[in-house]
Amino acid sequence: MIKRYLFCVLIFIICINGAYAQENWGGGTDDVPINIGFVFQYISSKYTPIKAENWRVPFIDPMTGLAVKPSLYSITSPPTSGFGLGFVSNLKLAENFDIRFCPGYVFSDHTLTYDYANPSDRVNKTVSYSILSFPIGIRVRSDRRRNFRAYFVTGIRYSWDLITESKVNDDISKPLIDKKVKNNRGILWYEAGIGLQFYFEFFKLSPEIKFSHSFNDVLRPESHPYSTPLEKLFVQDIQFSIYLE
Repeated sequence: MIKRYLFCVLIFIICINGAYAQENWGGGTDDVPINIGFVFQYISSKYTPIKAENWRVPFIDPMTGLAVKPSLYSITSPPTSGFGLGFVSNLKLAENFDIRFCPGYVFSDHTLTYDYANPSDRVNKTVSYSILSFPIGIRVRSDRRRNFRAYFVTGIRYSWDLITESKVNDDISKPLIDKKVKNNRGILWYEAGIGLQFYFEFFKLSPEIKFSHSFNDVLRPESHPYSTPLEKLFVQDIQFSIYLE
């Protein structure tokens, strides 16, 4: 984790040195109503689990009448890493206002950790995502100072998981102890972030950090030891993005 932060700081320093060493560059992106580009993303993602009222109660197998697992001690979701690639289309409304549409493809995992009184009973359930993402946002930019700007962006995002149904079908015949937590395919998010723009001779580079949280509950309820203790599941992301336009 420390290496990633040092790498981000290094990019930031290089961008500042390069941007301020030149005059009014940027490939003309500020002079046209619409410009396009690419985005590369590092994503830290986790669930926000909302527990059911009786979440600690051991799950009873209806076939045998026996408890599949002992009483739960906690349900948590550690952050996991992912990455994304996408395109940028930017509509300039005014000198300091833009509308941005940045469709992309995201690979990300989400993990739920189930702890019991005996530490050896711990279970990690990982849900893999392969997502088409469709974010649209409004960006408010500061005035340009030579080859630098700062900005704030907010908006909504809709994502569609391409592999949910295959995960569902693969899980049907598994015993209760091996069941997976399943999510809805479509997720609606709200998001907000800040970023910086650095102008080079033929392009503009923008590092950005953005927080996203799902509007809707993503849990697909089922009757097994890992879904029953949950009432709702929300998802939150922290995205570090590099835009090239």
